[in-house]
Amino acid sequence: MCTNYAAARRDRIFKQFGVEPSDSPWRDEAYKDYPAPIVRRVADAERADVATFGMVPRKHIPPGVRVFDTMNARAETVGEKRSFSGAWKRLQLCLIPCEAFYEPNYESGKAVRWRINMASGEPFAIAGLWREWGEGAEGKALSFTMLTVNSTEHPLMNRFHKPGDEKRSVVIVRPTDYENWLGSNSTDEARSFLNLFPAELMHAEAFPAPPRGSKASATAPKIEGEK
Repeated sequence: MCTNYAAARRDRIFKQFGVEPSDSPWRDEAYKDYPAPIVRRVADAERADVATFGMVPRKHIPPGVRVFDTMNARAETVGEKRSFSGAWKRLQLCLIPCEAFYEPNYESGKAVRWRINMASGEPFAIAGLWREWGEGAEGKALSFTMLTVNSTEHPLMNRFHKPGDEKRSVVIVRPTDYENWLGSNSTDEARSFLNLFPAELMHAEAFPAPPRGSKASATAPKIEGEK
């Protein structure tokens, strides 16, 4: 699973995907309920939008309901889970432009944050789902989730998460598959793209998070578009 990633920069999104979000800002690193860019197909054309990370934003969880996480959707059950099944069946598929994503590695006996990206250094896209929310007087807003698959047999992605936990990985979409993924005509066709990415095309290394404390303001992720 992935709950924290480095969103692609605006200039890199345009270069890689040929579309660019509106002027809405996003931070270099995205966490639950943070805004971040996605690419989706609307009226037979690709477009980029800024959406909230997590299919059900915290503010849309009804009062009295235990807060739950929806940043990731399991490929095996995506058509069954209430939070995701509607978007999956309506083929509300998206690409999530990334520079890297982060996972915990326990090989030292404790959690060490690792950064995973492409060996080429190029931005890449994670397969996702999106949905729309009514925001009253504010109009409408989008949210999204990342699709994940079992990674027990993957030589890189099986190195992450707590010992004993199931090994999972986000689905990285090959650039040659962007158009076909977004244009899937059935859930069976969409499911054919939910595969593990070749380990030899990926790079990973320990990448501790900035320290917290009195200097937190100086180390906080900057907002994309800020000077």
